[in-house]
Amino acid sequence: MNISLPPGGHVMGVGADIIEVERVRGVIERQGERFLSRVFTDEERAYCGSMKHPHKHYAARFAAKEAVAKCFSTGIGAELGWRSVSIYHGERHQPLVRLDAQAAVLLRQVGATHVHVTLSHTETVAMAVAVLVDNRARA
Repeated sequence: MNISLPPGGHVMGVGADIIEVERVRGVIERQGERFLSRVFTDEERAYCGSMKHPHKHYAARFAAKEAVAKCFSTGIGAELGWRSVSIYHGERHQPLVRLDAQAAVLLRQVGATHVHVTLSHTETVAMAVAVLVDNRARA
């Protein structure tokens, strides 16, 4: 097996978040489409909606968005919106981050080149950790 890991680099920021799965399920039940379309990209909604227990996957992605916002030190708001960050899967099913144009500008402004993320969930909680890295060669 030939596994290629993402490039290493200089750590620029770290963020983490944890959320109760039931909290996300409750919001989905109360607000439905209004919540889903405001917070999640079409890509995320297609993936989560295809799962047996979509609320667990939505919760993990919610935590990932919060973790990314924390590693940028912005929070979710004017500089980084909910849909500015989309979590998708790579060829080994590893979670990857896709940034919209606004978030890509922010990435460059802070001097980073990549956002790495990991996420997990159980029946009751979902969590994510995000790391901003600059993997450009240093002199």
